[in-house]
Amino acid sequence: MQMDSATEVRTTNSPGLIIKNTDSIRLFLRSASNERHLPPELKDAASRLLSQDNVHYASLRSIWTGSQPSSRPELMLLLSGAEFVFPTPKPREKGKELKARLRKLEELAERNAYQELVKDITPSKETTEPFSSYKDQLGFGLHVGLTMFTGYLVGYAAFRALFGHSPAMSAAGGILGLVGAMLLETLLFIIRTSDPAPKSNRTKLKKP
Repeated sequence: MQMDSATEVRTTNSPGLIIKNTDSIRLFLRSASNERHLPPELKDAASRLLSQDNVHYASLRSIWTGSQPSSRPELMLLLSGAEFVFPTPKPREKGKELKARLRKLEELAERNAYQELVKDITPSKETTEPFSSYKDQLGFGLHVGLTMFTGYLVGYAAFRALFGHSPAMSAAGGILGLVGAMLLETLLFIIRTSDPAPKSNRTKLKKP
């Protein structure tokens, strides 16, 4: 036999108000389970609710409404001292994209924390490449040209003073001075590029 909406008995998993089962509620349910005028389905519901810790308000009200007014307590008196039970909401499931993004953020945070931890141990990856800018390239070219021109003039003047005013010997002296200046500039370039300590480190070492 099906119950109508007025006498529908719900479980604690159903939506709606849920209250804790108190001694006064249990006393009423025990009395209702033995009441002759109460429908059988409500008697069974009262018997089941006796052993439960929580009671659905709609079920309790259905049993209270079906009971004889002379044998039931006042509803406010019946609910006196009862506490409301609020179900714990289910944790919200994260989407796959959100999980993947959070995983990437965790990996990035761990990588940054590791790099911060070992930054004083691992050597610096910064390397100063020679002629890394157009300004350096232009400056080096002008410096080499000026050095070679100065070497040519020094050689030309030296051979002119040694061998008189012979144009051939003066030109040979100039060429020899130019080659010597080129070799000197090449040697200085090799020494400069083979220095392992960059300028920033050298300046740090000089500070007290």
